[in-house]
Amino acid sequence: MVETSDIRVVRCGGSKVNLTPPIISSDSRFVLCTSGDLVKVYSTRTEEWLHSLQGHTNQVTGITLNPANHLQVYSCSVDGTVKLWDFIDGILIKVQLVEVHETVEIFLSSGLCVSACPECFQLVSVHLPKSAEQEVEAKEMSAVSSHISKNPSCTAFGRGGEYIAFARHLQLNVYFFRKQKTYSFSLKATDKKGAKNAFTCIACHPTDDCIATGHEDGKIRLWRNFIHKKEYTYSTQHWHHNAVNTLCFTPEGTHLLSGGIESVLVQWQYGADNRKEFLPRLGGSILHISASSDGQLFCTSHSDNKITVIESSFKVCGVIQGLVKDAVLTDLMIDPRSKALVLNGKPGHLQFYSLLRDKHLYNLDIVQQEYIYEAGLDQFEVVKAAFDIKGSWLATVEERGKKSSDLEFFLKLWAFDERTQSFVLNTTITAAHTDRIISMCFSSSEETTMLVTAAEDSQFKAWCQGADADTQQDQNFWSCDFVGSYHKLNPTNCSFSADSSLLAVSFQEVITIWSPDTWEMLTTLCQPPGVIRDLCFGRLSCSKYLLGTTTKNLLCCWNLLTCELEWSTSVDVSKLQPDPFSENVAAFSYQSKHTDLFVFKPSEPRPLFTNKNVCSEKVHRAVFVPREEPLNSCDESTQWLNRSQLYFLTQNMDLLTFSTATEEDRMLSSSKQLVIDDSVAVTPFYLLLGKHRQQQQKLNTQSHPVSDKPQQTQGSVTIKELLHTPAHVLPAASVLCSMFVNSFLISNTGVQQDPLSWLT
Repeated sequence: MVETSDIRVVRCGGSKVNLTPPIISSDSRFVLCTSGDLVKVYSTRTEEWLHSLQGHTNQVTGITLNPANHLQVYSCSVDGTVKLWDFIDGILIKVQLVEVHETVEIFLSSGLCVSACPECFQLVSVHLPKSAEQEVEAKEMSAVSSHISKNPSCTAFGRGGEYIAFARHLQLNVYFFRKQKTYSFSLKATDKKGAKNAFTCIACHPTDDCIATGHEDGKIRLWRNFIHKKEYTYSTQHWHHNAVNTLCFTPEGTHLLSGGIESVLVQWQYGADNRKEFLPRLGGSILHISASSDGQLFCTSHSDNKITVIESSFKVCGVIQGLVKDAVLTDLMIDPRSKALVLNGKPGHLQFYSLLRDKHLYNLDIVQQEYIYEAGLDQFEVVKAAFDIKGSWLATVEERGKKSSDLEFFLKLWAFDERTQSFVLNTTITAAHTDRIISMCFSSSEETTMLVTAAEDSQFKAWCQGADADTQQDQNFWSCDFVGSYHKLNPTNCSFSADSSLLAVSFQEVITIWSPDTWEMLTTLCQPPGVIRDLCFGRLSCSKYLLGTTTKNLLCCWNLLTCELEWSTSVDVSKLQPDPFSENVAAFSYQSKHTDLFVFKPSEPRPLFTNKNVCSEKVHRAVFVPREEPLNSCDESTQWLNRSQLYFLTQNMDLLTFSTATEEDRMLSSSKQLVIDDSVAVTPFYLLLGKHRQQQQKLNTQSHPVSDKPQQTQGSVTIKELLHTPAHVLPAASVLCSMFVNSFLISNTGVQQDPLSWLT
């Protein structure tokens, strides 16, 4: 058993972009949002991800623009640091060490940083010292209140930092910094009409002494005259039928924006009762609303991990879609064509997500019905999906009804359309089985495509593309080719061998082996005790082995040539995932409140790699993703990552993967935009000219033989620096163009000139 620290678990992308309110740059060109331990910068025009601010070691929990410099942004993290960035160039400027357990949220106004400690949820004022050093410890702290809500939306600054308003349960508090005094206002739990008055969010007017509060019953209250505790007043506005999730005033204070579960952005005209505008059908529930400093753009973040960019005219101009992980019922799959990760997306859809680019590609509407965002409704959901080996066919199962008596489901076959580059519905089977489908898989052969489904009606069925009864010609639709069963036992899983010559179907504690060519049952395997859960064949040189896990916490391996049990071990496997590109198999085991990973070959019971305490939750979803460029690791503990990379999803919906130290170093070096020499002051002009001069000096001290073939400029360090240097520090394009073109001309000596030699 090999265990090594060279491989570690990392967030691979697909993190939540809706955890905190997004912010818009002062020129409305960029949208910044938190994503795991990163801060991502997107373009508001193209919706493209530009770069990330990378430096925190744990979840980033808040971001806000620097009031003193509109090109800088502060970020806070659970790692206990507040960092200042130049978000245009992605450069870390300063690190503030805050002595709290975890920094949950950050608010900046007039040089004050307010953070919360999650253990007791205290509101603490932290003074950020001014220092020339990059890393500074913030020691000046004072407690504002120890009775705040854990929801950051219930805390807001007012009047440019003169006071801060925070609410918890049924009490609104306003703390004035100069007076160092807190005024409190309370509401009753219910009124005569039975309304729920608990506070859910807060927003402060930018110029007037007015505080807007949202409540569980959907009402919005506007509080005034709260400077005098006994003379305060409030007015009520009501449109939302459920809790108000977020409130935001426009920068000039002429409008108030609100959002909730209805997925409708409501714009209230300030000072005009009940005069409002609506922008409906924005997707998932609205969690946060932000506005640009010039009031030209709004941003809403949604429960389906999406950010919508909206113009002030209430027109959607952009959508930044993250990986949706609210309820994953399907397995994690890889589209053979696009190599995209495929899983449940927004309700009734499958999402295609690029792991390489960390970008949502598109949604495929499976249910093809309008989804109603209301709790308690029984609606169709996609519960099963599978691709064939070439990616030409996609099979899906959608169902609704938790009870068997109310169960309704459909089996659908989708064909890939080369013209639209998407999947088109080909066949809908309304009565595939008489009970719930629990497993399905495609054959592994590229010659013939076959789908097998196993259901709780004690049957498994094989589906093939049918033939017309009159003409006997193959048709482009699917029909049932075979129905199999075993002693009226309910099947639990099914799997094809690597060459599709065998089909294994487990019935409770018995595994049956079938020949898909003749549909003859060849043998049965029934040695292990317990119901079979996972089932998979070995690959490549281990294709003669069949693996299975049982409810009695056994992992078993059978030799199909001898039809005998090769080996077994006692381990509680929550997920068994074979690598289709190698002989390796990954097994996730949950014990002692944490999950361990074992990677092994079926031919050898000894694990190639083990990683203890991968995560604290059970792992039920995992997939191997092929690499574009295989690694060349010779270490036994990392060879299993050479051809593919293992991704897995935890119960907390965190998408994680395993990375080697070599791979991280390569990614880090490729992500650096500026090559910096530690011995020289860091300036853009040095980066452009200094290293080029050093390179020229080395070339002048060496003799270069005349070559028959001109040298290529792709390897020029100067060219790389030119392409990666910010445009605002470069000479005019007209000056560079002529020199760049001349560099491609072949001189009499046959040596191609460096296009930036004129700079020296």
